[in-house]
Amino acid sequence: MRMRPTLMLGTCALLLAMPARAAEPEVDVIARVTALQPDVKNGVAKITVPRTDVAVTVDGVKMQPFQGLTSWAAFQGSGPTTVVMGDLTLAEDEVNPVMSAALDNGLEVTALHNHFAFDHPRILFMHIAGTGTTEQLATGVRKALDAMK
Repeated sequence: MRMRPTLMLGTCALLLAMPARAAEPEVDVIARVTALQPDVKNGVAKITVPRTDVAVTVDGVKMQPFQGLTSWAAFQGSGPTTVVMGDLTLAEDEVNPVMSAALDNGLEVTALHNHFAFDHPRILFMHIAGTGTTEQLATGVRKALDAMK
């Protein structure tokens, strides 16, 4: 049986319009490599690292990690089609080693900026991203986090 071109085009358009369901993230790989247990919601596995090791004041007010001093990375997909995005909370002297660790381990640095005015010590935020296997991306994130210490 031969399909009519209009029916075939309509079927292809319908399939393309349907949202693709992303594979569930490989939580066990992320946890093993990063040594952090991801929180999984809506197909995204997110790890967080509150910066409890840095005493930060903004305009004289002591900041707590939940007020914007937490690094994070979120993974979606699995295997060779995993993506990661994140935001690393850094002291000024951590920028170069963390950027080198991220870049040397297959991550992209998409932004470096500040969130606060009159902060002491100066805190910067490095946005990271990447595409690859879960293992590669989790390794890149772990190496970047290790360079923060």
